[in-house]
Amino acid sequence: MFKKIAADALGLSDIGVVVPKADFDKTDSDDFIFNEIDEEIYFLIKTKADEYCFTNYALIHVDGANAISKKRMLRRYDFEHETISDVLLETAGTIDLDVEIKFTIGNVPMSIDIHKKYLNEIKDLYKALHTISKEQKSNAYKFDSAKQSLTLAANALGHVGNDSVAPAESFANITKFSHDWMLQQKDAYVKKDYGDVFEKYINN
Repeated sequence: MFKKIAADALGLSDIGVVVPKADFDKTDSDDFIFNEIDEEIYFLIKTKADEYCFTNYALIHVDGANAISKKRMLRRYDFEHETISDVLLETAGTIDLDVEIKFTIGNVPMSIDIHKKYLNEIKDLYKALHTISKEQKSNAYKFDSAKQSLTLAANALGHVGNDSVAPAESFANITKFSHDWMLQQKDAYVKKDYGDVFEKYINN
């Protein structure tokens, strides 16, 4: 009983390790990669019960109920739809054996304990996640500005009379232009693939 309490206090019960690239194919996460769209694993943390797999497109969380059960729940958070925020790195204290990286993806808080011998690798992950978070915020602001600009333009057009164009035809033309233009803006500001960020900061 005392050993279990001591282990929990020191974080020994579920301290993660950073999986080397050569062993990615030995993990559960590797089975859920979309090779069809050139998805690639860049960073992988494994604890007794869980895996946290960072790819160029998403965070894949293989969630184990506990270390004994073989049941797994797969959760995928695509960077295209889920923003990263509140990225924090807590380094180890004098007697601690682990470091902790924290962040929120979408509205889901994540907190991962990793053995402190992997601190340098976790620093690289911190830089990558922080950079992705900044890019997502900047792109969201630009996309929102583009939508506001379109609304202002549409309102302005509504006040411009043109007797040679029927109202229905005018409406159809504006709608088609708006639809096509917004798709272009989405492609420009809603980023799907963050491989360039991981390539820059992850030095496995």
